[in-house]
Amino acid sequence: MQHFWVVGTDTDVGKTCVTTLLMRQLQEKGLRVAPYKPVQTGEVIEEGRSCYYDTAMYEKYSLQPLVQENLNGYSFKEAASPHFAAQLEGQQIDGLRLLKQMKALQQLYDVVICEGAGGLFVPLDSSGQETLLDLIVQSNLPVVVVTRTTLGTINHTLLTLEALKVREVDVLGLVFNGDAGSEMEQNNIQTILQHHTLPYATIPQLQDIAQLVEYSITHTSLFERLYQLESSIN
Repeated sequence: MQHFWVVGTDTDVGKTCVTTLLMRQLQEKGLRVAPYKPVQTGEVIEEGRSCYYDTAMYEKYSLQPLVQENLNGYSFKEAASPHFAAQLEGQQIDGLRLLKQMKALQQLYDVVICEGAGGLFVPLDSSGQETLLDLIVQSNLPVVVVTRTTLGTINHTLLTLEALKVREVDVLGLVFNGDAGSEMEQNNIQTILQHHTLPYATIPQLQDIAQLVEYSITHTSLFERLYQLESSIN
Protein backbone atom coordinates (compact mmCIF):
# COMPACT_ATOMS: atom_id res chain seq x y z
CA MET A 1 0.00 0.00 0.00
CA GLN A 2 1.04 3.64 -0.39
CA HIS A 3 1.92 4.88 3.07
CA PHE A 4 3.54 8.28 3.49
CA TRP A 5 4.83 11.00 5.80
CA VAL A 6 3.45 14.47 6.41
CA VAL A 7 6.43 16.71 7.14
CA GLY A 8 6.77 20.45 7.63
CA THR A 9 9.20 23.19 6.72
CA ASP A 10 9.15 24.21 10.39
CA THR A 11 7.17 23.80 13.58
CA ASP A 12 3.55 25.04 13.72
CA VAL A 13 2.99 24.99 9.96
CA GLY A 14 -0.09 22.78 10.33
CA LYS A 15 1.20 19.21 10.05
CA THR A 16 -1.35 17.84 12.49
CA CYS A 17 -4.21 19.65 10.77
CA VAL A 18 -3.13 18.37 7.36
CA THR A 19 -2.59 14.82 8.67
CA THR A 20 -6.08 14.86 10.18
CA LEU A 21 -7.62 16.28 7.00
CA LEU A 22 -5.93 13.71 4.75
CA MET A 23 -6.90 10.94 7.16
CA ARG A 24 -10.58 11.90 7.00
CA GLN A 25 -10.76 12.40 3.26
CA LEU A 26 -9.01 9.12 2.48
CA GLN A 27 -11.32 7.41 4.99
CA GLU A 28 -14.26 8.88 3.10
CA LYS A 29 -13.01 6.98 0.03
CA GLY A 30 -13.40 3.73 1.95
CA LEU A 31 -9.72 3.22 2.83
CA ARG A 32 -8.60 2.03 6.26
CA VAL A 33 -6.35 4.86 7.39
CA ALA A 34 -4.17 5.09 10.49
CA PRO A 35 -2.39 8.29 11.56
CA TYR A 36 0.87 7.75 13.44
CA LYS A 37 2.97 10.29 15.34
CA PRO A 38 6.35 8.70 16.12
CA VAL A 39 7.27 11.37 18.67
CA GLN A 40 5.00 13.99 20.20
CA THR A 41 5.85 16.57 22.83
CA GLY A 42 3.90 19.05 24.90
CA GLU A 43 1.42 17.59 27.37
CA VAL A 44 -1.83 19.55 27.65
CA ILE A 45 -4.02 19.55 30.75
CA GLU A 46 -7.72 20.10 30.05
CA GLU A 47 -10.34 19.79 32.77
CA GLY A 48 -7.91 17.85 34.92
CA ARG A 49 -7.13 15.37 32.16
CA SER A 50 -3.81 15.14 30.36
CA CYS A 51 -3.58 14.65 26.63
CA TYR A 52 -1.41 15.45 23.62
CA TYR A 53 -2.78 17.72 20.89
CA ASP A 54 -1.71 15.65 17.89
CA THR A 55 -3.15 12.27 18.81
CA ALA A 56 -6.18 13.89 20.46
CA MET A 57 -7.03 15.51 17.11
CA TYR A 58 -6.69 12.18 15.31
CA GLU A 59 -9.09 10.52 17.72
CA LYS A 60 -11.58 13.37 17.75
CA TYR A 61 -11.94 13.72 13.99
CA SER A 62 -11.34 10.22 12.63
CA LEU A 63 -14.28 8.72 10.77
CA GLN A 64 -13.10 5.25 11.80
CA PRO A 65 -12.31 3.80 15.24
CA LEU A 66 -8.63 4.24 16.11
CA VAL A 67 -6.54 2.06 18.41
CA GLN A 68 -4.91 4.46 20.88
CA GLU A 69 -1.69 2.48 21.35
CA ASN A 70 -1.16 2.51 17.56
CA LEU A 71 -1.16 6.30 17.31
CA ASN A 72 2.18 7.15 18.86
CA GLY A 73 5.67 5.90 19.65
CA TYR A 74 6.90 8.35 22.30
CA SER A 75 5.13 11.12 24.24
CA PHE A 76 7.07 13.64 26.32
CA LYS A 77 5.63 16.31 28.59
CA GLU A 78 7.87 19.24 27.67
CA ALA A 79 6.95 21.18 24.52
CA ALA A 80 10.45 21.00 23.06
CA SER A 81 12.58 19.33 20.42
CA PRO A 82 12.17 15.53 20.74
CA HIS A 83 15.76 14.90 21.83
CA PHE A 84 15.59 17.50 24.62
CA ALA A 85 12.10 16.51 25.78
CA ALA A 86 13.29 12.89 26.00
CA GLN A 87 16.44 13.92 27.84
CA LEU A 88 14.40 15.75 30.48
CA GLU A 89 12.63 12.47 31.26
CA GLY A 90 15.81 10.38 31.23
CA GLN A 91 14.89 8.61 28.01
CA GLN A 92 16.40 7.98 24.60
CA ILE A 93 14.38 7.71 21.40
CA ASP A 94 14.98 4.38 19.68
CA GLY A 95 14.65 4.84 15.92
CA LEU A 96 14.55 1.08 15.30
CA ARG A 97 11.57 0.77 17.64
CA LEU A 98 9.74 3.45 15.68
CA LEU A 99 10.50 1.76 12.36
CA LYS A 100 9.16 -1.55 13.69
CA GLN A 101 5.94 0.15 14.79
CA MET A 102 5.53 1.72 11.37
CA LYS A 103 6.11 -1.60 9.62
CA ALA A 104 3.58 -3.34 11.87
CA LEU A 105 0.95 -0.69 11.17
CA GLN A 106 1.54 -0.98 7.42
CA GLN A 107 0.42 -4.61 7.63
CA LEU A 108 -2.88 -3.61 9.24
CA TYR A 109 -4.03 -0.56 7.28
CA ASP A 110 -4.46 0.55 3.68
CA VAL A 111 -2.77 3.85 4.46
CA VAL A 112 -0.49 4.84 7.34
CA ILE A 113 0.17 8.59 7.59
CA CYS A 114 3.28 9.28 9.66
CA GLU A 115 3.42 12.83 11.00
CA GLY A 116 6.82 14.40 11.54
CA ALA A 117 7.90 16.66 14.39
CA GLY A 118 9.15 20.16 13.61
CA GLY A 119 11.32 20.33 10.49
CA LEU A 120 13.47 17.70 8.81
CA PHE A 121 16.61 18.24 10.85
CA VAL A 122 15.00 18.04 14.28
CA PRO A 123 17.33 15.76 16.30
CA LEU A 124 15.96 12.57 17.80
CA ASP A 125 18.91 11.77 20.07
CA SER A 126 21.02 13.85 22.43
CA SER A 127 24.15 13.42 20.28
CA GLY A 128 22.37 15.05 17.35
CA GLN A 129 23.49 12.21 15.08
CA GLU A 130 19.98 10.95 14.25
CA THR A 131 17.41 13.34 12.86
CA LEU A 132 13.83 13.06 11.69
CA LEU A 133 15.16 13.04 8.13
CA ASP A 134 17.27 9.97 8.93
CA LEU A 135 14.16 8.19 10.18
CA ILE A 136 12.25 9.15 7.03
CA VAL A 137 15.04 7.81 4.81
CA GLN A 138 15.17 4.54 6.75
CA SER A 139 11.39 4.11 6.47
CA ASN A 140 11.56 4.17 2.64
CA LEU A 141 8.33 6.16 2.53
CA PRO A 142 7.52 9.23 0.42
CA VAL A 143 6.46 12.55 1.91
CA VAL A 144 3.90 15.31 1.63
CA VAL A 145 5.44 18.67 2.59
CA VAL A 146 3.38 21.23 4.51
CA THR A 147 4.47 24.85 4.30
CA ARG A 148 3.24 28.36 4.97
CA THR A 149 2.24 30.93 2.38
CA THR A 150 3.63 33.93 4.27
CA LEU A 151 6.94 35.79 4.07
CA GLY A 152 9.91 33.43 4.33
CA THR A 153 8.16 30.41 2.90
CA ILE A 154 10.09 30.42 -0.40
CA ASN A 155 13.43 29.91 1.34
CA HIS A 156 12.14 27.41 3.90
CA THR A 157 10.26 25.35 1.31
CA LEU A 158 13.04 25.23 -1.26
CA LEU A 159 15.58 24.26 1.41
CA THR A 160 13.30 21.47 2.61
CA LEU A 161 12.75 20.16 -0.92
CA GLU A 162 16.48 20.33 -1.63
CA ALA A 163 17.28 18.31 1.50
CA LEU A 164 14.74 15.66 0.50
CA LYS A 165 16.17 15.52 -3.03
CA VAL A 166 19.72 15.06 -1.76
CA ARG A 167 18.58 12.14 0.42
CA GLU A 168 16.53 10.69 -2.48
CA VAL A 169 13.19 10.92 -0.68
CA ASP A 170 10.19 10.95 -3.03
CA VAL A 171 7.96 14.01 -2.60
CA LEU A 172 4.30 13.30 -3.40
CA GLY A 173 3.29 16.95 -3.23
CA LEU A 174 2.92 20.16 -1.27
CA VAL A 175 0.29 21.67 1.00
CA PHE A 176 0.27 25.47 1.24
CA ASN A 177 -1.46 26.04 4.55
CA GLY A 178 -3.09 29.21 5.88
CA ASP A 179 -3.45 31.18 2.66
CA ALA A 180 -5.04 34.60 3.31
CA GLY A 181 -5.24 35.36 -0.41
CA SER A 182 -2.80 38.25 -0.60
CA GLU A 183 -0.91 39.05 -3.78
CA MET A 184 2.38 38.28 -2.03
CA GLU A 185 1.17 34.85 -0.93
CA GLN A 186 0.01 33.95 -4.42
CA ASN A 187 3.41 34.99 -5.77
CA ASN A 188 5.13 32.90 -3.09
CA ILE A 189 3.15 29.84 -4.14
CA GLN A 190 3.82 30.35 -7.84
CA THR A 191 7.53 30.96 -7.26
CA ILE A 192 7.89 27.68 -5.36
CA LEU A 193 5.97 25.80 -8.05
CA GLN A 194 8.23 27.28 -10.74
CA HIS A 195 11.15 25.59 -9.02
CA HIS A 196 9.34 22.30 -8.34
CA THR A 197 6.44 21.12 -10.48
CA LEU A 198 4.57 19.06 -7.90
CA PRO A 199 0.95 18.20 -7.13
CA TYR A 200 -0.32 20.58 -4.46
CA ALA A 201 -3.23 21.76 -2.37
CA THR A 202 -3.85 25.21 -0.95
CA ILE A 203 -5.76 25.54 2.32
CA PRO A 204 -7.15 28.95 3.22
CA GLN A 205 -6.66 30.68 6.55
CA LEU A 206 -9.32 29.17 8.81
CA GLN A 207 -10.31 29.93 12.40
CA ASP A 208 -9.81 26.48 13.90
CA ILE A 209 -9.33 22.80 13.13
CA ALA A 210 -13.07 22.17 13.28
CA GLN A 211 -13.41 24.31 10.15
CA LEU A 212 -10.40 22.72 8.53
CA VAL A 213 -11.60 19.14 8.77
CA GLU A 214 -14.74 20.12 6.89
CA TYR A 215 -12.71 21.77 4.12
CA SER A 216 -12.35 19.55 1.07
CA ILE A 217 -9.12 19.14 -0.88
CA THR A 218 -10.40 16.17 -2.89
CA HIS A 219 -10.45 18.36 -6.03
CA THR A 220 -6.74 19.21 -5.77
CA SER A 221 -3.88 17.69 -7.74
CA LEU A 222 -2.29 16.52 -4.47
CA PHE A 223 -5.31 14.53 -3.32
CA GLU A 224 -5.86 13.14 -6.81
CA ARG A 225 -2.30 11.84 -6.80
CA LEU A 226 -2.66 10.27 -3.35
CA TYR A 227 -5.97 8.63 -4.18
CA GLN A 228 -4.82 7.45 -7.60
CA LEU A 229 -1.83 5.81 -5.94
CA GLU A 230 -4.10 4.01 -3.51
CA SER A 231 -6.54 2.96 -6.24
CA SER A 232 -3.79 1.64 -8.50
CA ILE A 233 -2.26 -0.36 -5.64
CA ASN A 234 -5.61 -1.80 -4.62
